[in-house]
Amino acid sequence: MDVKKKLADSRERALAFEHEIQKAIVGQARAVRLITISIFARGHVLIEGDVGVGKTTLLRAVSRALGGEFSRVEGTVDMMPSDLIYHTYLAEDGRPRVEPASILLQADRLSVFFFNEINRARPQVHSLLLRLMAERSVSAFNRDYQFPFLQVFADRNMVEREETFELPAAARDRFLMEISISAPKDDETRRRLIFDPKFHDTESLLDEVGSDALDYREIPDVSRLIQENVGATEALQNYVLSLWRALLTPTSAGVSLPDIDVENLVKGGASPRGLAFLTRAARVRAWLEGRDYMTPEDIREIFIEVLAHRIFVDPIYAIRGDDPVKRLCRAVFEATPAP
Repeated sequence: MDVKKKLADSRERALAFEHEIQKAIVGQARAVRLITISIFARGHVLIEGDVGVGKTTLLRAVSRALGGEFSRVEGTVDMMPSDLIYHTYLAEDGRPRVEPASILLQADRLSVFFFNEINRARPQVHSLLLRLMAERSVSAFNRDYQFPFLQVFADRNMVEREETFELPAAARDRFLMEISISAPKDDETRRRLIFDPKFHDTESLLDEVGSDALDYREIPDVSRLIQENVGATEALQNYVLSLWRALLTPTSAGVSLPDIDVENLVKGGASPRGLAFLTRAARVRAWLEGRDYMTPEDIREIFIEVLAHRIFVDPIYAIRGDDPVKRLCRAVFEATPAP
């Protein structure tokens, strides 16, 4: 099949995929688009949001529309790395048995792996998860298990601080995006979520999501074609390099922020890998918009979600959370002329 036609057909299926998800999720169009971008960029996602805003329902809808298998684990303080890959029990004969966990049994069909409250798990668990995310493989029972279609989604408990472990920088860097999900702000959508019984029965709601919009097995090939066929002009490339320089040395770009010493704000991050992920995601966004070239708007639309968690600031500002970095990103855009 002609490459342009294949990409056009895949784009129609991607848009249909978004439509199916929005049958179960309302008021989250941007989050759905960012997740779609992540899927076709072959990147993992860390989701942040308050309790009860629909994060799990969203991911279950994504899994159903993708096809393949869905696996979920709950982060707990006593969780060990081995809990991800095997479980033990007493058999009928009274002897202990060790069996592979469902994630291994589903390896070649697993499309969505959801780690709920990842920051409740210990750093040792994060280490195993890093390999799964980076290499899409794990070793167990004297063999390697491959996960060719895997997308890892995780969320953090942002309310409670007891018995939680802050994610190390290396773990956060493995996520292509950190996506915030909040309750819808318009009254009509809120009214529907509160008073329409349709949204009170999650299982019935998910039954409305079609399972044939996308074939999860085709996504790696489509992703490769997108990266090979969506271009970046020299002007766009120079624009991204200017944004990178402005992030690392904000004062050189004329960036200033009230109550923040921008000259000493950034201590590291925004690495070449982070910028490569940025352009990878921007290519997918351009493709979803029906173009075979990137624009500054493609960069701007996913900039904070891809890069903010990769920028490390002085500890005096780190205690404020992500706000200083997000303010810096917005100021960098304002100070950097777009082509």
